[in-house]
Amino acid sequence: NINADTVAAAVAGALSAERILYLTDVEGLLIDVDDPSTRISRIDLSGLAALIADGTVSGGMIPKVQACMDAVEAGVGSAHMVDGRIPHVVLLELFTDVGIGTMVLPDGGVAADGRGVEGPEGSPS
Repeated sequence: NINADTVAAAVAGALSAERILYLTDVEGLLIDVDDPSTRISRIDLSGLAALIADGTVSGGMIPKVQACMDAVEAGVGSAHMVDGRIPHVVLLELFTDVGIGTMVLPDGGVAADGRGVEGPEGSPS
């Protein structure tokens, strides 16, 4: 079987897409899975790799996170993980200051909206 997220990352990279959105059933990447206030609004590839290495990201989130990393490494400007159960989630992620999920950027990268990497819930890291 081929993971759909992996295929989407490859296609987005081949198209030089500005961004890719992955709909999930979680609010984004959380430092503490039991505390929604620990959502990471924006993170770069190195930060994401560190969270995998230290076990913060584990289990079922690893394939989704890896797909985001693959997309950005393939040249996509940003990859977003958002909760697809939330009405209007795409608009909320793309057109609000902090977004509603997690945005993955290249190392040292800046999003299309000019914003860089931040810590949980939009606080500067």
